[in-house]
Amino acid sequence: MTPLDLAGYLIAGLMTAVALWRMPAALWGDEEDRRRRALWGCYAGFALALWTKTEAVRIGLNNSAVTDLAVLIKHYTATVAILAILSYIVAIYGSYPEEGAVPRHVRFARLVQKLAAKASVATLVLLTVLFFTVVDRSQPSDRFVSDHAGEWGATLYMSVFYLYLGAASAVCAFQWALATLDARRRHLRIGLGMMTFAMFIGVGYTVSRTLFLWISVVDEPSEEFALRFDQITEAAQLVLFAFFALGASVPAFAAGARRARLWRAQVRLHALWYELMAAFPDQPFDPPASLARELTRFNVPADLRVDRWAADIADAAEKLRHYAPEGLLDSAARAAARDTDDPRRAEPLTDAYWIRAALLAKESGASAGGAAPVAAQHAADQDGEVARLVRVAAAYRSVGEEPARAVLTAATAGPARMTPTRTTETSA
Repeated sequence: MTPLDLAGYLIAGLMTAVALWRMPAALWGDEEDRRRRALWGCYAGFALALWTKTEAVRIGLNNSAVTDLAVLIKHYTATVAILAILSYIVAIYGSYPEEGAVPRHVRFARLVQKLAAKASVATLVLLTVLFFTVVDRSQPSDRFVSDHAGEWGATLYMSVFYLYLGAASAVCAFQWALATLDARRRHLRIGLGMMTFAMFIGVGYTVSRTLFLWISVVDEPSEEFALRFDQITEAAQLVLFAFFALGASVPAFAAGARRARLWRAQVRLHALWYELMAAFPDQPFDPPASLARELTRFNVPADLRVDRWAADIADAAEKLRHYAPEGLLDSAARAAARDTDDPRRAEPLTDAYWIRAALLAKESGASAGGAAPVAAQHAADQDGEVARLVRVAAAYRSVGEEPARAVLTAATAGPARMTPTRTTETSA
């Protein structure tokens, strides 16, 4: 097995993995999400096409009852995949008001898609006719282009396919280059840039192979040169598919990374949230459950659940202010200062001591009174607030009941010593 054949297996496996990964969202997602279905159809079609190019499948099909069958199947599946690509181009632009202005490049993409459906049918019919009539299939081939170099029938057959493939690649390169320039999100810009680069390789691939075949009809090359040319262009096509598969997956990877961050946030916030909700059972929408149960509630998106937990914790801390003694913030700050010299750790540790001690005060039967001081918070947005609460939750796990009770006792024993505290606010 040559390195090129090994690379063919790897790229075919990569495309298949991506197609399988995207299949659930494409088959069972929103009925209006045409983009996912189009992209999945493209991946599935190219995965099949790439498997027909691998050594074992290629040789097995080419030596079957229908000589060179791998070539015909590859071009069938690639044609369908190209049609799916053009549908994806239209889908990524979204919808526009019927009476509103539609950008020129979007109108062009829609026109291409309409023409592509008819062109695909015509291409498939013409390829089938040429394959069984003018292509010399007296002997099975291993590398179709190099084996048939100089033959006008195979040249005509491949030219039809390359015309369709090259035109689609040029349209994709142009449209995705525009989309790359307009993309505001970094991961989307990177993904579209990789896909644009892949399509430029595709244009060069089709043009170079078409020129090679027609020049070979006039001046037939040596077998060594034809095979070398075939291997170089095949390697370029594998690079194309690698960039295409990875580029189209970058936005999904970014979304997956965000879901992973949200999942970790839920894991880290759960203990703090659970204890606060147990203290104030009327606070949450649903009764608090175990971590495993909360993580398997699929009726609420993870980002909404994390935001809800953050709001629940803040509201519960606000209610705890009415059970906390006046000097609890100063006492918690002194305890945190004894535990760490790092100001970045001291702030969440102070909050953790305050919450743990305030919960003990409520559990001991303290009556609700005026709102005690609480540390000011400076999160710039919701993500910042969640990150702050994650740090507080981590510190909360390190605060035991006895140290927290000592903090509460110190706060209630008498007037607190005058120590600098943070500004008081109404949220925790």
